[in-house]
Amino acid sequence: MELLQLLVLAVVQGLTEFLPVSSSGHLILPAALLGWPDQGLAFDVAVHFGSLLAVLLYFRRDIGSLLLAWLSSLRGAQSDDGRLAWWVIVATVPAVVAGFVFDDFIETHLRNAWVLGTTTLVFGIFLGVAQRFSVSAKQCRDLTLTMVLIIGFAQALALIPGTSRSGITITAAAFLGLSLVEASRFSFLLSIPVIAGAALLKTIDLLGADAVVDWLSLLAATSLSGVTAFLCIGWFMRWVEKIGLMPFAVYRVLLAAAIFAVAAQQL
Repeated sequence: MELLQLLVLAVVQGLTEFLPVSSSGHLILPAALLGWPDQGLAFDVAVHFGSLLAVLLYFRRDIGSLLLAWLSSLRGAQSDDGRLAWWVIVATVPAVVAGFVFDDFIETHLRNAWVLGTTTLVFGIFLGVAQRFSVSAKQCRDLTLTMVLIIGFAQALALIPGTSRSGITITAAAFLGLSLVEASRFSFLLSIPVIAGAALLKTIDLLGADAVVDWLSLLAATSLSGVTAFLCIGWFMRWVEKIGLMPFAVYRVLLAAAIFAVAAQQL
């Protein structure tokens, strides 16, 4: 990758990883418009680690409390934090299973601009509608097993390019009545095992590829994506209750139109 491409795509990845707008859609557009080659496996590893570091740092207090409460729950002590930690684990299972079962099919048949544009559009509309259901302002402590499984299966759909992992989980949680802040918090906590698992698998693939690695470029991509992702999480958590989800839904519709336009030009 050229330096300009690395810098631009690392920032784009960091900005869009945790916003409900589809990071894959934003990565394909600059590459298509500017004729850039695929960013490659090493870049994917770098930006995944950057995103992981960002969410771990931002939610460090929550993670510490959840981890301690989860360990206590193994000894029989029950608490809201302990239950939430178990809910994160339970909601992660559908995505893990779906990833192992459908990964090859998705890579072969669903990784194209038409699918990307369609999912960006459809799930963007759902995102806009979901805000109307979050008025009951339930919190994470109100989650039940059924609600958690619904959110978990929604997260599994994010394996389809353009769906947006944060977008679909916030949408599902909002439909179930969680406040937008709590829906976002649960979505970001759910991202930790998923991003960590993806980063680990991609690292194993990278090591097995026996490719020459530009470690300085990797460090730059990790740092840029991490810093931008951290700032983006903070901004979103402060503003989502004030601005709602509709601006992101409208943005996704416009993004889908741009993706369709690019796809049509490539016919």
